[in-house]
Amino acid sequence: MASDLLEKEKVEQTTDSGDHDKFAHYVRKSDQDEYWLTGKPVRALCGKVWAPTSDPQRFTVCPSCKDVWEQMNP
Repeated sequence: MASDLLEKEKVEQTTDSGDHDKFAHYVRKSDQDEYWLTGKPVRALCGKVWAPTSDPQRFTVCPSCKDVWEQMNP
């Protein structure tokens, strides 16, 4: 009998500094949904890749994400 197992790949993410960890980031809705279904890390508009686990309401919005968002939605 075959066993269907889904293994999660551990992804370690590093950044140049911890500054990105101090902000709430903008991500595509489809990427956020995929994260909740599969655990695959998301990429923010600013380029940060991570697995979101903190409450974004606790942080201010990432200035880089905000700039990209405003350019996309003038």
